[in-house]
Amino acid sequence: MTESEGSPAVFARRFWLFARRVLRNFFRNHGILLAGGVGYNVLLSAVPLLAVLGVLLTRVVEEEQLLEVMAIQAQHFAPAHADLWLDAVRAFMESRNIIGIAAFPVLLFFSSFAFRMLEDSIAIIFHRPENPTRSFWFSAALPYLFILVLGIGLLVLTLLFAFVDTLYEEPGPILYLLSFFSVFIMFSAIYKVLPILHVSPRRAVVGGLVAAILWEAVRLVMMYYFLNISFVNVIYGSLATIIVLLVSLEVGSVILLLGAQVIAELERSDRAGLPWYLSPD
Repeated sequence: MTESEGSPAVFARRFWLFARRVLRNFFRNHGILLAGGVGYNVLLSAVPLLAVLGVLLTRVVEEEQLLEVMAIQAQHFAPAHADLWLDAVRAFMESRNIIGIAAFPVLLFFSSFAFRMLEDSIAIIFHRPENPTRSFWFSAALPYLFILVLGIGLLVLTLLFAFVDTLYEEPGPILYLLSFFSVFIMFSAIYKVLPILHVSPRRAVVGGLVAAILWEAVRLVMMYYFLNISFVNVIYGSLATIIVLLVSLEVGSVILLLGAQVIAELERSDRAGLPWYLSPD
């Protein structure tokens, strides 16, 4: 007796073949190594990026509201030690008159590191000999376009948070959903814009949603582990905070790049005219 085409056993077998192919090509592309580079550059860029956006946006919204939104967003990317980022940003904003406007080009330059590394990593994930090339000037401007979009998104979130805060006595769940939605939008935008090859909006949105859900689940597990079980403080002592931040960011980067690898494999199958579970190799 043969299994029907749409039976769970057939789907499970096809899913397993596809998952093996994704993981094989992810490791072939040195995905873990790339994720480490992305995580390190995010750590390097986060404070300058938040500082620049904070100084600019406080001309439009109240500083405390903006810092509250930043704190909630930082919790999504550094579950155990988001407060360290916010302390650094708050310290910069308090001394912004001393530092002056001359520091802004330097801060913008450091803010772009994470986007440049992420663009290079996704280019490796999507690389094929027939890929088109991206102009130097477009690649140079792309990180700053992302910073601009992030700034607009942060402004919109701050205004939404303030609006929700006036409507509800306990706005926590709604604020959490808004924050999760912003992470989903960011992941989807990365999957749509950064690959050199064309990625359909539907596939970018699905990939962004899956990556955001997976990261949220992993984030909650990591938060519980680092706060209740971890021996990092015993092993690394005063370096524990940096280690936890780097591990959190690298895990998030692995999820982000793994989602890109999934989309890359689906696109390859589409271009070859094959079903999603069959490899063109």
